[in-house]
Amino acid sequence: MKLFDDVALFDAGKPRFTEFSLPGTELMLWEQLYTKEAADRYFNTLLSSTPWKQRYRKMYDKKIPDPRLTAFYGGETGLLWTESLLEIKQKIEETCGVVFNCVLLNYYRNGNDSVAWHSDTLPADCKHHAIGSVTFGETRHFKVRHKTDNAVPQLDIPLMHGSFLLMGETMQDHYEHHVPKTAKEIGGRINLTFRIDENSRLV
Repeated sequence: MKLFDDVALFDAGKPRFTEFSLPGTELMLWEQLYTKEAADRYFNTLLSSTPWKQRYRKMYDKKIPDPRLTAFYGGETGLLWTESLLEIKQKIEETCGVVFNCVLLNYYRNGNDSVAWHSDTLPADCKHHAIGSVTFGETRHFKVRHKTDNAVPQLDIPLMHGSFLLMGETMQDHYEHHVPKTAKEIGGRINLTFRIDENSRLV
């Protein structure tokens, strides 16, 4: 199956690196870190083999389904790492020099799936760490805004098939991010957010 026919975006699989200028933190993007062939393969493998779950959150007196499916690997409570996840993990660690020990997978099934403005919660050791975000599938816009300083321009970053975004340790302290819905008819996107939990082990 040929996926995400945006071959013009891929120039012989050479990554394109961008470092964004954000006060108080680091934000770096490697576009096409994975070749189109590898990105297609990982998308198909993760889509078919991941035990996706629908999570719910309480809103007033109702339970509302999250607008995406999720799965968690590693740490004390996550699923066992798969060969594909370990391959993906190794490549981003070699790229950025950060070692991760757990990963949250999000499956955005279509343009109706999204994630609201938020900053990630503190891990068990009560300290924010770098977060690595890998995208396989349709391009979705990743928006970033400062929590308190409106003078800092908001970012709108298209995260494309095979890309890797690294959020620095202090980003969750100062910034929020979200993936908005889109009215366009689009296919699925799988996002992997690799994390560090000092109280977890690689299992």
